Amino acid sequence: MRLRIEASNGAVEIEDGRIHTSTETFDHRISVPEGLLHPGLINCHDHLRLNHFGRLGEGPYANAYEWGRDVSCRARETIAEGRKVPRRNALLWGAWKNLLSGVTSVVHHDIWEPDFEQNFPLHVTRVAFADSLRMSPDFVRPPNGLFALHVAEGTDKAAAQEVRTLAARGLLDDRLLAVHAIGPDRDGTSRLRASNCAIIWCPTSNYFLFGRTAPPELLADGMDVLLGTDSLLSGDGDLLDELQAARVQGFLSDTRLADAVGITAARRLGLPAPSLEPGACADLVVLRRPLLEARAADVVLVVAAGELRVLDPVLADSAGVTGGQLITRANVTRWISEDAVLPPRGKCTHTREN
Repeated sequence: MRLRIEASNGAVEIEDGRIHTSTETFDHRISVPEGLLHPGLINCHDHLRLNHFGRLGEGPYANAYEWGRDVSCRARETIAEGRKVPRRNALLWGAWKNLLSGVTSVVHHDIWEPDFEQNFPLHVTRVAFADSLRMSPDFVRPPNGLFALHVAEGTDKAAAQEVRTLAARGLLDDRLLAVHAIGPDRDGTSRLRASNCAIIWCPTSNYFLFGRTAPPELLADGMDVLLGTDSLLSGDGDLLDELQAARVQGFLSDTRLADAVGITAARRLGLPAPSLEPGACADLVVLRRPLLEARAADVVLVVAAGELRVLDPVLADSAGVTGGQLITRANVTRWISEDAVLPPRGKCTHTREN
């Protein structure tokens, strides 16, 4: 089947998972005259199986370890109930949180799941990882390739010291994806910037847990900054929400912020550059507002790996969709291609495990 998608800034045709040169022959046509075509977004940090919990904790905390101890006691019953959810269902809730905001690729900071290779609805980028220095003291970084690690996740001296410990262990270099990096001191900030590592910034999670986020000096021009949502244990919504929260901080230009979920993210993760050109994998979103102003209500459709995954129901007939289901989240109703699992109603709730 060949699907043609038309928007105000162009048109694409999709067949066999890829974007093709436009022709006069297609099976279905979706026209969004006010819409903006955009390559699918990249979420550089999530814990997909934890997005069905409620937001846990009452910060601010001095560091992530303190938060973990607190919620393991304070929210014991909530955590026990959340763990009863079948694993695939939990992973799918995380997947749809992302897809509903235009994300077509996500980094899962956790063990690799067989479900990711079994008809999973979006791309999951496989990156070697450990939780953090204290939670994974004996980890050994793979000899080649990227490595993601929670770094300086806190505001105390112990968090700041983690940067120097990484340097002493020979782990502070351009293969490191340093997640959060809230608490480096002046020396740590200089070391991180000089290392050519990438920073994965999750501002709403940071503010909820610690009352602050990464220092602006760390995120200034010359540093590759990627954006992530964290899970809904601590983050405050989806990647579009995160983009707007990050924009309010004013640390990154609009160009760097868009690149943090696009070309810079792809380059640092070793993914193909996001593209709408013929031959590219068909990963795209149509928005009713510019990317940095958009919310989930502005997501008209999402295509991941050539499959229509999310669609405004008013376009269902023209798209020729069958199966799937309608879901409502934060008062926004969308058709999704999944017909077995319904994500939670209302704004997705939050939770992360250490």
